[in-house]
Amino acid sequence: MKKQRDNMEKKEDELTFIDLFAGIGGTRIGFERAGGKCVFSSEWDKDSQKTYAANFGEIPAGDITKIDEKTIPDFDILVAGFPCQPFSMIGKREGFKHATQGTLFYDIVRIIEAKKPKAFLLENVKGLTHHDKGNTFKVIQEALDALGYYVFSEVLDAADFNLPQVRKRIYIVGFRKNMFNEKPEFKHPQGSPNEVFINQFLEEGVTDRPISEHLQKAYMTKHDDGHPQVVDKNSRIKAKTLVASYHKIQRITGTFVKDGPTGLRLLTEKECKALMGFPVDFKVPVSRTQMYRQFGNSVAVPVVEAVAKKMINFIREKNL
Repeated sequence: MKKQRDNMEKKEDELTFIDLFAGIGGTRIGFERAGGKCVFSSEWDKDSQKTYAANFGEIPAGDITKIDEKTIPDFDILVAGFPCQPFSMIGKREGFKHATQGTLFYDIVRIIEAKKPKAFLLENVKGLTHHDKGNTFKVIQEALDALGYYVFSEVLDAADFNLPQVRKRIYIVGFRKNMFNEKPEFKHPQGSPNEVFINQFLEEGVTDRPISEHLQKAYMTKHDDGHPQVVDKNSRIKAKTLVASYHKIQRITGTFVKDGPTGLRLLTEKECKALMGFPVDFKVPVSRTQMYRQFGNSVAVPVVEAVAKKMINFIREKNL
């Protein structure tokens, strides 16, 4: 199997992107649906690489910290759902590169500096703005500004984009300053209230992922405090945020289904796809535990698609 897609000649109006910290490719699906073309991807996790390859026909390049930015093909938009780590305030004295040194965000910095794309989209958890008492987000903004980009950020909820899940994430969009005479106005898509609920996607008669009656009594329903969230065909609600550790059956954060031989079960693969907005035919060639981890770590595809469309239309309208 080829490791990366051949860098074929692109169409005149086609915008290219690179997919960093790619996971299983949710961001790629969103950008491709918006009309973008992926020319490079990077993901270090072997199980995620396996799922990515099964769906896109290529194995992402591995550890981004070991990839020479000069070997990455030219592209228009950098896309990354990066891990957040605390940064050093020493950077105030020694520059943005030093401030981010030792973190994975540093690799985004060095690639943007070397390749100077027209734009970028960075996705992260809502709490990024408060991480390390706000220092992390401050350093990120300063670094992106120092690289020569106008930055626009907003927290968007997947529930407002026709998904049956509450999932709030920050979407940081940037455009290269020297493409404009003055700072432009860019508005994130807002989504809207809707009646897409979890009950519309639940399977029935599932027998292979029950939660034991002992665990239910000893842990899950031990306290009468409204937890866990239990759903069935009558539940016209949005599910809680799907997390990577969902398989560990955490009663406070999890959503479970009233079904199966013990009366309560975990979500199925099909239900996880619905929560995250992945296509039904998306292939998942890994274990159940890895499946939960991969979807929990991924992005809400329709939200990325909406942001990608806004960005691509903005670039085309401005003739950038």
